[in-house]
Amino acid sequence: MLRDVIRIEEDKCNGCGACIPGCHEGALQVIDGKAVLISDLMCDGLGACLGHCPEGALSIEKREAMPYDEIKVMQEMIKKGKNVIKAHLLHLREHKEYELEGQAMTFLRGKRELLGFDPDRLMDIKPALEYMSMQSSVSHVQACPGSRSYAFRPEGPAEESRTISVNPVDSRLTHWPVQMHLINPVASHFMNADLLLCADCVGYAMGNFHSSWLAGKKLAIACPKLDSNKDIYTEKLVRLIDEARVNTLTVMMMEVPCCGGLLQLVKTALAHAGRKVPVKKVVVSVKGEVLSEEWT
Repeated sequence: MLRDVIRIEEDKCNGCGACIPGCHEGALQVIDGKAVLISDLMCDGLGACLGHCPEGALSIEKREAMPYDEIKVMQEMIKKGKNVIKAHLLHLREHKEYELEGQAMTFLRGKRELLGFDPDRLMDIKPALEYMSMQSSVSHVQACPGSRSYAFRPEGPAEESRTISVNPVDSRLTHWPVQMHLINPVASHFMNADLLLCADCVGYAMGNFHSSWLAGKKLAIACPKLDSNKDIYTEKLVRLIDEARVNTLTVMMMEVPCCGGLLQLVKTALAHAGRKVPVKKVVVSVKGEVLSEEWT
């Protein structure tokens, strides 16, 4: 993927190692007398190391690189102790990287016994928690609101009086596969189509999903909370826009806060795409009701 990473001008680097402490992620090492970026996975591209180089050998460049992996960083960072972890979290906070901060905090909470301290007491983590859609008071945080379990009775005839319809609704799905990791963005069925990008849960919540929303559209599904390596989704959306030249893009997501990540993926793709397409945002309640529908 195309992203910001550190660039080291070898002819300027004198191997002093002053940049090393500034890189809490452990992406830099001095090898054979020169600073070296040892892994794209470890470089967040935010430039904490830049001001430490007396020779001006470090800069930020945008190039093809492996996606930054916060979990891999944290796995190495917990060996360095509480102060380094806190400095890293503050670094993410300063750059408003709340998603990465949230990933780090989730990882740290699972390592309390290994750490020997409570990560929730390390710093004010409210911004990260808000991003993760958790409750604002750390002492009462248990789970994301989207994961909260509760029951309700569907509206309409009482459940015991319902019967299975003898005329089942026909499926309006016209292609396969539909999961974002599996689709080919330049498959013929996507060409000049109206694309429906749908959160996984929507189709289960809405009784009229096929007849009212899927009909006439081509489908791709994703879960912005649980799916991994979502950078691939952005790349595929760019190709759907630029190469498949989709006509419109409808984003259907659940009312739970974490689902907002689906729309953010689309916005990121539009920022990198060469074309602009109309985007409609549809928010669905957990009871299957359309709460809002608007062109963005």
